[in-house]
Amino acid sequence: MATRIAFIGGGNMASAIIGGLLRQGFGVADILVVEPYEPTRAKLLQDFGLQALPECGPTLQGAGMVVWAVKPQTFKDAAAAAAPYTAAALHLSVAAGIPSSSIARWVGTERVVRTMPNTPALIGKGITGVYARPAVTEADRTLAEQVVRTTGDCVWLDNEGQLDTVTALSGSGPAYFFYFMEAMTQAGTELGLSAEQAYRLAVATCVGAGELAKASPEPASVLRERVTSKGGTTYAALTSMQTSGVADSFVRAMHAAHQRAGELGREFGV
Repeated sequence: MATRIAFIGGGNMASAIIGGLLRQGFGVADILVVEPYEPTRAKLLQDFGLQALPECGPTLQGAGMVVWAVKPQTFKDAAAAAAPYTAAALHLSVAAGIPSSSIARWVGTERVVRTMPNTPALIGKGITGVYARPAVTEADRTLAEQVVRTTGDCVWLDNEGQLDTVTALSGSGPAYFFYFMEAMTQAGTELGLSAEQAYRLAVATCVGAGELAKASPEPASVLRERVTSKGGTTYAALTSMQTSGVADSFVRAMHAAHQRAGELGREFGV
């Protein structure tokens, strides 16, 4: 990448991308960060040697790409401050919910790529849904994918509405697994393990199951069936879950997340 990249917002997701860029040989001098919160600026300096700016200014004019890593409720105001300097740049958003049409209007260009990453990006194990507006060129798409892939894998989408589904599935998804880990740990302690033993077993089981699913060409249903012997311990556990409607509750929960993603866009994308 021979493009200078500016980040508006320097929090966790911006730091994940910045760390990935630096690991791939991108120079600190080619990264600019605007971050109004002083403790976050101090952390960027400590972690990466980056001297972040407290506000937008003419320095942004040299950026070929602007990465928007701000909260949905602050996006519009941040865009108003940056727009006078960034109309010639490609814009990539990692903000939840904000429609690309709103971003394009606020920043003054149709070259907008909207993404939905997730928190495993912090360790380079993320998965990101990516949507590009029609004005985004093939070169723009290549650059956007290079940046996104510094934090893990990505899935391109043809329909922007699918990003709300990605938000509900993989964007919020890590929290679902942490929730199950908490429950598994609780059950483990109730059944005689220490909290440390139970948590270690729960985490390793979730990680191992994910790696097995990733390595296998077979669907999750087949992998589940292979662990489940009729009348065995896994069968007893899954039967209890089915009786309690766990799968139905889980699907309803994802629908709730999907609905909220749409609400965020309508609330903050005007």
